[in-house]
Amino acid sequence: MPMTNPLLAPVSPNTLPAFDAIKPEHAEPAIDGVLTDNRAALEALLSGGKATSWEGLIEPLEDLSDRMSRAWGPIQHLFGVTSTSAWRKAFNAVQPKITEYGLELSQNEALFQAYEQLAASPAAASFSPTRKKVLTDAIRDFKLSGIALPAEQKARYKVIALRLSELQTKFEENLLDAVQAWSKPVTDEALLVGMTEEGKAQAAEKAKAKAEVGDGDGWLLTLDFPSYDAVISYADNRELRHELYEAYATRASELGPQGGQFDNTPLMQEIIALRDEEARLLGFNNFAELSLATKMAESPDAVEAFLLDLAVKAKPFALAELDELRAFAKARDGLTDLAPWDMAYYSEKLKEQKLGYSEEELRPYFPAQQVIAGMFEVVERMYGVRIEAAADIKTWHKDVSTWRLAEADGSEIGLFYLDPYARQDKRGGAWMDECLVRRQTASGLQRPVAYLTCNFTPPLGGAPALLTHDEVVTLFHEFGHGLHHLLTRVDEASVSGIRGVAWDAVELPSQFMENWCYDRATLNGFARHYKTGDTIPDALLAKLQAGRGYQAGLMTLRQVEFSLFDLRLHRDTASGNSVLDVLNAARAEVSVFPPPAWNRMPNSFGHIFAGGYAAGYYSYKWAEVLSADAFAAFEESDFSPDTGRRFRDTVLANGGSQDAMDLFVAFRGRKPEVEALLRHSGLVPNAA
Repeated sequence: MPMTNPLLAPVSPNTLPAFDAIKPEHAEPAIDGVLTDNRAALEALLSGGKATSWEGLIEPLEDLSDRMSRAWGPIQHLFGVTSTSAWRKAFNAVQPKITEYGLELSQNEALFQAYEQLAASPAAASFSPTRKKVLTDAIRDFKLSGIALPAEQKARYKVIALRLSELQTKFEENLLDAVQAWSKPVTDEALLVGMTEEGKAQAAEKAKAKAEVGDGDGWLLTLDFPSYDAVISYADNRELRHELYEAYATRASELGPQGGQFDNTPLMQEIIALRDEEARLLGFNNFAELSLATKMAESPDAVEAFLLDLAVKAKPFALAELDELRAFAKARDGLTDLAPWDMAYYSEKLKEQKLGYSEEELRPYFPAQQVIAGMFEVVERMYGVRIEAAADIKTWHKDVSTWRLAEADGSEIGLFYLDPYARQDKRGGAWMDECLVRRQTASGLQRPVAYLTCNFTPPLGGAPALLTHDEVVTLFHEFGHGLHHLLTRVDEASVSGIRGVAWDAVELPSQFMENWCYDRATLNGFARHYKTGDTIPDALLAKLQAGRGYQAGLMTLRQVEFSLFDLRLHRDTASGNSVLDVLNAARAEVSVFPPPAWNRMPNSFGHIFAGGYAAGYYSYKWAEVLSADAFAAFEESDFSPDTGRRFRDTVLANGGSQDAMDLFVAFRGRKPEVEALLRHSGLVPNAA
């Protein structure tokens, strides 16, 4: 095995990826080598008669899993943050091999029997609750992966899984290609009136970088979200907003300026059909039931009832908000036909008039590095930890920073990479992922390491990067996921950190962190004007807090609409309705302002077609109930440090080692209630 390949180099428990040395050409040889070694080791393990104890079965399997993660993890990560043609080719070459290997493990009857025998052994009775959950989860997952199917059906299950992996990757690629392929050169600055100076500066930088406007002068508008938002929320020119909205709303579809070029429509149809077939093979009535088998929610019908109840509570507010917006647009500009490409623009203008501030007015108070430092201070205070810059760690880009998380006494907890800014060939959105998972090994404790990735507007011309408040919220959100991974005290890899956590509870720590972005004491600590050093004036801060509930009814209905669409798409496949039929039915039921018939939102809905949220998009609202109720405990205790320690010791420290509801009850003293969410969102009658 060639040791010149950095993905195959020998490692100790806390060795980090050599990001300065990993190249696309290393990917396939590394995966091939690890797969060969792992298959041989697994065969020896299961035939050697030693797989009858925790030390003889689970610990060797964790070592094999860790070896695979150390090769596959960096490849997967680099594909997302540097999605060049070379990395895309490398990723596509190895992903089917990874999928096939995973299927081999999940359908390995000898391995399944070894787990069952260990779970039934006398020794298992004295296992810790964490180890018992590891076994229970593993046996459940074997059954959900078709282990009990007859040979012919098992073979079909494997074909389905491999094809789904291929389709989901292609969906994401089509979306990225569609975003990168569209741009609009602008030479007349009058077209950009209303846009912020920062938005125009970014467009000018893109024009210079691509030199698509003559010699690089002028501006270049694109469909990455910061660029799109700079137009749709601020440009006075309605035709320009319409043009960008149409390009954005028809990404990766059969319509719009790129119609048919990167069309995800046939992929979606095949994905849904294959998921339904997979679920039925496993004995479920539909994929929604299969999805919920590992979640907190009891059934698809229970999720639907939860969503419809939220819709009923939010709809009166949404109708009033829409009426107010229409009246405002008419009074301001004589507009009588409010359209979707007007919504963000007039919503921002109404917010400025009604609340007396705009996102741009707040931006100078949120220089990125200052916000990051302030967020660290919040976490240090709340959880009794320390966060310090980690030097001499190799990264994949100059903008990436590395940080160590330690206990108050200095003992190291873990490490994380922070990649904050948007750039060419970087997948859009924001996410947290694991680099290393905490686990106890024969060579010592392996500490957790996380990736935190965002797509904020980068710094320009020597000035600091200035975040919108929404971007501050996003940063806190992703760090909440990171803390869930880093602050675990679980030593068994399969339930450590975010592993093994019910999907509809995994957003609890992230959405919980968002609440601090509205807390006066917290903001006064880090939100300081980048030129003057002044804190946000009390009057402006009060407006920001009041604005938290701004158009909460419309935003809630939008999330409910997406969640209902996702749930019903995966539950009601037998109805024969198309993807758009299901979406339009959900919109007819809950939306107060449906988009045009040519809107193709599903074609860019990567969460459910390329991510892990299939039949689980409701998790955002479900977890929002949990997070709001958890934050209410801090409010009730006047933000006592003891409350922070208790949240750390229950929800964060235990990862997936205990049932999510049990952990919430251990923290809160009772099951979650929706009132705090409605209050924070302004969706109670006396807050209207």
